[in-house]
Amino acid sequence: MQQNNSVTEFILLGLTQDPLRQKVVFLIFLIFYMGTVVGNLLIIVTIKFSQTLGSPMYFFLFFLSFADVCFSTSTAPRLLVDVLTSRKIISYNECLTQVFALHLFGCMEIFALIFMAVDRYVAICKPLHYATIMRRQVCIILIILAWIGSFIHSMAQIALAMRLPFCGSNVIDHYCCDLQPLLKLACMDTYVINLLFVSNSGALCSSSFLFLIFSYIVILHSLRNHSEEGKKKALQTCTSHIIVVILSFGPCAFMYTRPPTTLPMDKIVTIFYTIGIPFFNPLIYTLRNAEVKNAMKKLWSIKITSEVKG
Repeated sequence: MQQNNSVTEFILLGLTQDPLRQKVVFLIFLIFYMGTVVGNLLIIVTIKFSQTLGSPMYFFLFFLSFADVCFSTSTAPRLLVDVLTSRKIISYNECLTQVFALHLFGCMEIFALIFMAVDRYVAICKPLHYATIMRRQVCIILIILAWIGSFIHSMAQIALAMRLPFCGSNVIDHYCCDLQPLLKLACMDTYVINLLFVSNSGALCSSSFLFLIFSYIVILHSLRNHSEEGKKKALQTCTSHIIVVILSFGPCAFMYTRPPTTLPMDKIVTIFYTIGIPFFNPLIYTLRNAEVKNAMKKLWSIKITSEVKG
């Protein structure tokens, strides 16, 4: 429907117009983005080459770290470039591409968290059947389904965005493209489209969050029959997962389960959701997980030893 629009590009207002603040923003988010990439790639490499992290839980953590890197990359590089330019222009097609990437990898994160919860449920509540239920083939099939589900969700967002005609202002009061800021610029009554948007993204976010919270309540309740050592290990793992779930779904619910109104907190919440969460995830999973820390130390010691011998 782009041919029906008089608007072929958008102007992003970004986070601030003050030159000094822009430099501060650039420095802060460069550190966050580099930390996100390095931290998650470190987890990916560790899981890939470690012989001790071959369980399904780390297979899904690998998938989550990959999604985190891609999710942050869908917005952070553009933000960093725009901060250094006076006129922040993004074409219509680039805007839709960003919407697609944002929802594709955001949805993949949700699936990864769900699979990790299922893995912990089976490991703690059905330990005798764990090897059969969570075998490698099943995990691979789940990841394929996650890609398919994320693609369908993202295409639904693009289909809604392409129905929006733009004939007036092309200024987006945000630092990235998403369906909600675009609804505000559309030259039509967006009630139905917003209803579909909330039914899609909002329902996905809310239902996934409720499922995850219920899953961990069941898991924690079942720990009462375990030994003290088993409780401690399970609680350590589940606590990390619960922290990530709460941090991830709080901003998600705030952004995608309300009417299309612009609030002063929108930019901050979106930044925390798209840049902050992918940065904190590897810290949470490494600092609270002895197995990951030990595997990292072992890999680095092997690498250093091989370099010294070489």
